[in-house]
Amino acid sequence: MKLTRRNALMTAPALALTLSVPGLLQAQTQPRRGGSITVHMGGEQRILNPALRASTGVYVVAGKIMEALVDLDAKGDPTPMLATSWSSSADGKTITFKLRENVKWHDGKPFTSADVQYTAMEMWKKHLNYSTVLQLYLDAVDTPDANTAVFKYSKPMPIGLLLRALADLGYVAPKHLYAGTNVIENPVNTAPIGTGPFKFSKYERGQYVIAVRNEEYWRPGFPYLDQIVWRFIPDHAAAAAAIESGQVHISPEGGLALADLERLKKSGKFEVSSRGNEGNAVLNTVEFNFRRKELADKRVREAIIRSLDIKFFCENFLYGFADPATGMIPSSSKAFYDKNTPQYPFDRKKAEALLDSAGYPKKADGKRFTLRLVPAPWGEDITLWSTFMQQSLQQVGIGVEIVRYDAAGFLSNVYKDWKFDLATGWHQYRGDPAVSTTVWYRSGSPAGAPWTNQWGWKSDSIDQLIDAAAFEIDPAKRRKLYVDLASQANTDLPLWMAIERLMMSVTSSKLQNHHNQPRWISSNWADLWVTA
Repeated sequence: MKLTRRNALMTAPALALTLSVPGLLQAQTQPRRGGSITVHMGGEQRILNPALRASTGVYVVAGKIMEALVDLDAKGDPTPMLATSWSSSADGKTITFKLRENVKWHDGKPFTSADVQYTAMEMWKKHLNYSTVLQLYLDAVDTPDANTAVFKYSKPMPIGLLLRALADLGYVAPKHLYAGTNVIENPVNTAPIGTGPFKFSKYERGQYVIAVRNEEYWRPGFPYLDQIVWRFIPDHAAAAAAIESGQVHISPEGGLALADLERLKKSGKFEVSSRGNEGNAVLNTVEFNFRRKELADKRVREAIIRSLDIKFFCENFLYGFADPATGMIPSSSKAFYDKNTPQYPFDRKKAEALLDSAGYPKKADGKRFTLRLVPAPWGEDITLWSTFMQQSLQQVGIGVEIVRYDAAGFLSNVYKDWKFDLATGWHQYRGDPAVSTTVWYRSGSPAGAPWTNQWGWKSDSIDQLIDAAAFEIDPAKRRKLYVDLASQANTDLPLWMAIERLMMSVTSSKLQNHHNQPRWISSNWADLWVTA
């Protein structure tokens, strides 16, 4: 993301803290054991199993209960979690993980390599969005003993890519509770059993989730907290009031109104910044359903993009906390970003000419056709963006009906039932295009997998570029493949990544050891503590 004046102001408190404290992992005072914190959640996704649903909204809750093979450290490098070490064969087709010993599931059963094997083959490979493409060439997971899992690939898997991906796409589920069941419908998905520092306690639909300290956690002395409560507060004003009154300690992923972010950062009682969110750049999307004949025409898709004055929207509706994106890879991804992709700047006259040439002239009522727009319920920016899209497209004669759902309804209507013409939500970039980005473009994902290519669109050349880049060992060649991929994607326009930004968190000054790694809101919070 470009460093605008407003971004600099927002991150200044975090920068000052970083400069004044030698090492973000070092606590300001002696950690205090005990206490409960409350976390604001703007919505609920109902499935609380990150081995089935790759989503920050799931990680914020379940990432404290379930654990992945690896996590990221303060520098953003892979660090051991359920795996203690790893190695790769010279050809990249065999990757061996040594697993942590004497770890127990919350129900007392031992954690073993059989759990890793089952989760990888039955969840990551078959159902987990993003992972269905990442693990496309995973043929088997061998388990020579209880503490060794050997991943066998038919094509090379760069170990650096896999480790970075597994921080988000490597959560392990208990085989003994899932084997022989319908994994999607299994009730454990809403009452998760994990190995993490906190144990699931209660889920009250529409109100809260509660997790309590795991007294038998494998990491001695942790966690510090007794309890975490996640409260569902979809109303922005109510959420801000709960933060200010001390009823809620943290709003972790952009769940407050932008005006409230401006106000709260001046109070001195909170840190308002993007610190700890660097690993997850956010891109607002324009998603097209190619089953609608008008949208199958590239001229119409280009016209829609040219009808949107994205720069104006960022400056006037998002308080300058965002910038127009230039493609699937955000500017924060220095290793892969290239700005020289085909662009379609705001040009209403050009948009109207494209629609005319596509055979959709304005009718007597001024409309050409009407589209059904389904926005995700994740944040204020999406609500504003969908309304802005509606008003902008009306200017060129395209009627837009906005149909809003809760999280489950959005996921079902867009990615399972395909009951949309346009959709808009968030894409979270997770450090490498192969982790969470290319799955939006590659064909072959199972129907219903959220945040995957469900557009009714396929490109053999795009698929080939994605596969070649994912398994290329040479960094320079791999970058070139992604530059080519981003350019072709912007040429074909299967969807449009319109806006890029980093999530802003609001955190009470009572919380310590927070936001100390680049995916902190998704991490396990074992070392988080609260002052008296």
